[in-house]
Amino acid sequence: MAKPVRLLALLMFVCCTLCNAQTKSDLLTSNIKIETKEVLTSNVPNTINRTIKQDRKGNIWFAAFDGVYRYDGQSFTNVIKEVSSARFFSVTEDRKGNFWFTSIGSGVYFYNPAIGEKSFKNFTTNDGLANNRVPYSYEDKTGNIWFGTEGGASRYDGKTFRDYKLNVSLPGKYHNDNDVNAIIEDKTGKFWFGTRGDAYIYDGKKFTLITNNGETFTNVRAIIEDKKGNIWLGGKDGLWRYDGSKFTNFTKNFVGFIYEDKSGNIWTSAEDGYTGRWELCRYEAKSLSNQKPIVAKISSEYEGSKGMLFGILEAADGSIWFGAMDGVRRFDGKIITHFKNK
Repeated sequence: MAKPVRLLALLMFVCCTLCNAQTKSDLLTSNIKIETKEVLTSNVPNTINRTIKQDRKGNIWFAAFDGVYRYDGQSFTNVIKEVSSARFFSVTEDRKGNFWFTSIGSGVYFYNPAIGEKSFKNFTTNDGLANNRVPYSYEDKTGNIWFGTEGGASRYDGKTFRDYKLNVSLPGKYHNDNDVNAIIEDKTGKFWFGTRGDAYIYDGKKFTLITNNGETFTNVRAIIEDKKGNIWLGGKDGLWRYDGSKFTNFTKNFVGFIYEDKSGNIWTSAEDGYTGRWELCRYEAKSLSNQKPIVAKISSEYEGSKGMLFGILEAADGSIWFGAMDGVRRFDGKIITHFKNK
């Protein structure tokens, strides 16, 4: 049952090099006040929510510090509540419809929704996983499941794990290069790794440090490949795009997450360099070739939630879901809905 709360002065604004060149975006419009409301329900994540994904059946999944939740459009279910009380960081649906949940401290959990709770299998260092603290998971083009752990990367081929240790790039300096935050395979078959140290490309034989004008990318939290084949990096050094020949910087603010929507717009969660508040930002697809593209921003300083923003998802209905320190929000272009436990 929905319980509306008071309107907040949550103003979204659009920044552009030429103020008269501002254009309407599909979801976000300049100079509007956004209504926020609470929906009281049951079994909702109410702690840090790290990852949000939608499966092939339309269910939305949430990896949170208090469980792994499935939302079927009507209600939430914590599918792992009876199995583990670990803090969960990521959820990946593989091509067979199975799910992989990664945790901090308890390794990885496999789940087949067709069988249910009896299908759970826990993989740890005893099975060959590089480390039991696992912030990230990813399925590559051949069906291998990759895990970014705090002790390197692990690749699971369905039978065994193969572990990878990344190079320590700068001797004499402390780098957490084996604390892996992100892994993707690009269209050429190369793998990109973001770590709390530096970022690397892996060609199947060796790891190569990624640099731009001699500078490394530090504490890369997110990597994606967009529809055009560009690679986006986000982390301590801001938001960067690589077009195959050069890097372009879009912001120096700390970026925690990157997402491309169906229209080619780039969404990020980023820390405002002046206020320290976290914002949900959308870079207008049609303006990405400009020197300073149009950026729409939503401040995270809404009721009940201050601090970092996490996973972003555009659901099938066009709404934007994002994770916060106290659970999940859904934005439909006019209203931000905060789902809370009764």
